[in-house]
Amino acid sequence: MASLSADRPSEVVLAARVARQFYLEGVSKVDIADRLGISRFRVARLLDSARESGLVRIEIGLPGGVLDAGLSAELCSAFGLRHAFVFNFPSDGSPLRQRLGEAAGQVLTDLITPGDVLGLAWSRTLSGLTAALTQLPPCPIVQLTGAVPPPDGRDLLELVRGVARVGGGTAHVFYAPMLVSDAATAAAIRRQSDIAEAFALIPSVTVAVVSIGAWRPGLSTIYDAITPAERASLADLGVHGELAGVFIGTDGAPVETPLDSRMIVTPAPLFTRIPFVFGVAFDAAKSSAVLAAIRGGLVHGLVTHTELARDLLGRSG
Repeated sequence: MASLSADRPSEVVLAARVARQFYLEGVSKVDIADRLGISRFRVARLLDSARESGLVRIEIGLPGGVLDAGLSAELCSAFGLRHAFVFNFPSDGSPLRQRLGEAAGQVLTDLITPGDVLGLAWSRTLSGLTAALTQLPPCPIVQLTGAVPPPDGRDLLELVRGVARVGGGTAHVFYAPMLVSDAATAAAIRRQSDIAEAFALIPSVTVAVVSIGAWRPGLSTIYDAITPAERASLADLGVHGELAGVFIGTDGAPVETPLDSRMIVTPAPLFTRIPFVFGVAFDAAKSSAVLAAIRGGLVHGLVTHTELARDLLGRSG
């Protein structure tokens, strides 16, 4: 197929006229052909050339931003992801978290089926999830972790309950912090009926949505919640990132730490058996942690923004 060239301005203008009538005015190819006195086959060729040359760019608009379908597909191809959704949000801190949460809600609306059991972990990023969640099959919703900072878990409870309200499914929630002061307290909390009931359902979870954190200041709520000595200790053990309270190394394999016994989270052996985990991540500074989670097989889908996605692709080799 001949591509459009600046050496043939009449062809470029004709392609622009055809594209404008077809994409913006909704005129059929047959009617365009009649209007311009050309064949409908030439109209089709001009539309194809307009897209190939970049004269026409098709963008899919979703809440708060635009989905970059090409970059999304490139991520899937580069890393073997089942799904990837890249948005061209500006990287400007906390508002981006909210927008990514809303985008994750739109993605869930599209992908969750009536046979799924949805697991949700605590995350600042996911707080905006329900804002764009307009419909959902009536599937069970299972809370996967306690909340940070302790002891206020109301935000997480509201997230899980809010998602359940949209779909009409049962919410399996509990009130607990993610991290407590000692192992004995954590064990006692895990024995509470509501927590034991939720954790007993984790093997039935088919889709989980979690945020991915990097082991650096401001990039992980757990990192920010513990002491400098504890941060250094976990770094020495090889902790590079975390998701839903599961610590991972640079290869994405779970790392056992002294904090594990003090945390109210889905244990790593259960978390790694969830069939589909959607990671939601912002800030290009997290890209190495996101890459580790993908390569370790802990994340099978990703919702992120352009800057982080391009950084990931730059590391793909």
